[in-house]
Amino acid sequence: MLPMLRNSLLFPALSDEFFGKNFLSEFFGKTVGYDLPAVNIVETGTSFEIEVAAPGFTKDDFKVDVHNNVLTISSQKEEKKEEEGKNYRRREFAYASFERSFTLPDIVDADKITASHKDGILKVIIPKKEEAQEKPARQIKIS
Repeated sequence: MLPMLRNSLLFPALSDEFFGKNFLSEFFGKTVGYDLPAVNIVETGTSFEIEVAAPGFTKDDFKVDVHNNVLTISSQKEEKKEEEGKNYRRREFAYASFERSFTLPDIVDADKITASHKDGILKVIIPKKEEAQEKPARQIKIS
């Protein structure tokens, strides 16, 4: 049985040795493995809140859908840059897209989901059903 090579300081991966650590990133022009925006999920007594960090995106760039108890947040954005000079014309295209899906628990009211966008953060509020919300503590009188 052959020993396995480990990616560490002493035994770098073969792809790192031949191509360098950022080969794929440089080849595709983006950071590989970081195509999805960061997401925070917070549970409160009355709801779940999903915050999606997507700087440079506007509210019109997002699409939020609920289907069969699955919440899907997606975006597709296209940018075009054009430069004209004396004897040349250069045109650059940039595309950014992502899709994140979340299975909703039975305790949420999917019909009352709302979303807002401010300062590069999309915030989706998923309210809990009335019977699933935390009730305030009450004191029981002893007779």
